[in-house]
Amino acid sequence: MSEFELPVRPAVLTQALTRRFGELVAVDRLDLEIASGIIFGLLGPNGAGKSTTVKMLTTLLPPSSGRATVAGHDVVREPAAVRRQIGYVPQLISADGALSGYENLLLSAKLYDVPRKEQAARIDDALQFMGLTDAARAMVRTYSGGMVRRLEVAQALLHRPAVLFLDEPTIGLDPMARHAVWERLRESRTRYAMTVLITTHDMDEAEQLCDRLAIMNGGRLAATGTVAELKQRVGPSATLDDVFAHFAVGVITEGGSYRDVVNTRNTAERLG
Repeated sequence: MSEFELPVRPAVLTQALTRRFGELVAVDRLDLEIASGIIFGLLGPNGAGKSTTVKMLTTLLPPSSGRATVAGHDVVREPAAVRRQIGYVPQLISADGALSGYENLLLSAKLYDVPRKEQAARIDDALQFMGLTDAARAMVRTYSGGMVRRLEVAQALLHRPAVLFLDEPTIGLDPMARHAVWERLRESRTRYAMTVLITTHDMDEAEQLCDRLAIMNGGRLAATGTVAELKQRVGPSATLDDVFAHFAVGVITEGGSYRDVVNTRNTAERLG
């Protein structure tokens, strides 16, 4: 690095990040660094701490100890600054089915403080980019699952976030809709010079979409690297399923709690 070059700060940085719920340690001293401009996948069995990690990074849940920065801002000391720099698409449906696609985007533009004079142009651009222009005035309850997900991504991108968080972005979608969402995410990352962090249980999604992966196990970071690097660590002919099984050894993964199952099935049904 020359004396005239500035170091590139990571999009996400955690240092000994910990979250406890009483005696339960959900996230245990997590050290994680995510470079800017990549698609990063967070994998792990149910109960591994993925959702808790994302909630801390999006300021929805305060850490018990440790530190985390997102887009250069501390999640505890500067939560408002963090929220201005991120977009978040939760697993459960966030779009309002009783509103049109355009109305959902207009509401998001106002919530994200997009300047009034820019709102119409940004909404029209988002609809076109996501392939939703023809459905802009239709009620969202008439949308297919893939259309709903693309609308939710469009909502999260209106304010041009530095980091986009997506929790199980294609759960319940058919293969064609899933690939359409993947393509829009790749294009969005390039178009907006954005970092994307996704949680997923879909190994195909992780392999096809993510530049780097981290696998959590019991609240701790078990492994991180590119898909190729992780496979090499397990064996010459290892698949990503093998990698997941190797680093998640000893964890029961039969589907999580009753609430996890209900939420997942409700999402799949509503997106399907």
